[in-house]
Amino acid sequence: MKYVVSSPLPVSVEDAFAYHERRGALERLVPPWESVEVEKTDNSLAVGSEVVLKTSVFGVPIRWVAEHTVYEPPRLFADTQLSGPFAKWCHRHHFETVGDHSALTDQIDFEVPLGAIGRLLGSKTALGKIESMFAYRHRVTRDDLTLQAEHPLAVKRVAISGSTGLVGKQLGSLLTLLGHEVIPIVRKHSSDAGSKQNTIAAWSGEAAKLADTDVVVHLAGKPIASGRWSEETKRQIRDSRVQNTRSLCESLAKLDTKPEVLICASATGIYGSRGDEPLNESSDLGNDFLADVAREWENACLPAIEAGIRVVNARFGLVLSPKGGALQKMLTPAKFAGGSLGNGKQWWSWIALDDVLGAIYHAIAESSLSGPVNFVSSDPVTNAGFAKTLGHVIGRPALFPAPAFMLRAAMGEMADALLLSSARVKPSKLTESGYRYRFNDLTQFLKYSLGRERLESTE
Repeated sequence: MKYVVSSPLPVSVEDAFAYHERRGALERLVPPWESVEVEKTDNSLAVGSEVVLKTSVFGVPIRWVAEHTVYEPPRLFADTQLSGPFAKWCHRHHFETVGDHSALTDQIDFEVPLGAIGRLLGSKTALGKIESMFAYRHRVTRDDLTLQAEHPLAVKRVAISGSTGLVGKQLGSLLTLLGHEVIPIVRKHSSDAGSKQNTIAAWSGEAAKLADTDVVVHLAGKPIASGRWSEETKRQIRDSRVQNTRSLCESLAKLDTKPEVLICASATGIYGSRGDEPLNESSDLGNDFLADVAREWENACLPAIEAGIRVVNARFGLVLSPKGGALQKMLTPAKFAGGSLGNGKQWWSWIALDDVLGAIYHAIAESSLSGPVNFVSSDPVTNAGFAKTLGHVIGRPALFPAPAFMLRAAMGEMADALLLSSARVKPSKLTESGYRYRFNDLTQFLKYSLGRERLESTE
């Protein structure tokens, strides 16, 4: 069988090809709903280079080994399966100039195993998976390169703390694919060979190295939903944010050559639980535990601000990705017809992970942005509406609510703070500064990120 699909891209063929050739491209383009792990790659498209993926077919673990067979930059590269789930798999990536921009065409020639029986029983399923995979890949590629085209930047050296977390890992990949240099900030060096050269131990005597960076993105902090909150856990949550941020900002303030901008994580929890009240960056702040932590967290950036560094406090809402966080945890109960949490009337201000990455890139490029900035979509939903939409996308009714008393019994104080709290937050400063969202519609985002979209063959 043959599958061919094309998409326009808003950059030159050289830039489009370079995106695919840089380190991390394969990981960026693996759909988040697929259980695929890159086991081995030399990050090369050159003829003879191999990629080994760990995946599964009907729950059976399998390795997929592919070899690159054609390399003609910036027009073409191709790979062929050596072993794996298909009887045959040949994939050609072709780039061509279209006017001032370019187009990407993917062509896959494939055969399912087991001959005639396999074609009868498995071809339709395989084609459906390919269609959803390339709907994802083409949209990610187009949106990433649109971000690059709309925010032309000289090459930046970007230091990231929390670089192994849900946001940090994907941000590092995106920045690398768009041609920037990424340096992880760590508390101390690991014992791995080469780690000292590839990281900055900013809290262990190497803060001076930050003078060589253009941007610092500070995302590190103890996860707030890793277990019930004891007084010791709450202290760790606070200290990991407030003390570490203050220490980092004091170090940045002392540098002779300072970074242009510090983007420091914060959270919409700073507003507290406010019912149906619309909230923006100028709204009054809350007075519960998470609000107090977030207020101190943002105030800890004062040394950097006083030193003349542009500081953006990224007030993250509910960051959605099937790879982690709230959405990953909600998928299992949703498959069993789970419904709203409590009465379901609480507002959830959500944002797609890709828009977190895009908004950070926008904040790096947009010099007018500073201070608190709400990182949320323009369309918050109630918890009941979220449960209903998720159920609709995965084909399950949202029938069985989780009563508030059960959530409090299971999670304690954390249930009210994370699940039952209501914050109807608007992204006023992002929208006013011209950021263009990838996803403002929850249904569209869930279809995209859970593999429910299709990109049918153009042949």
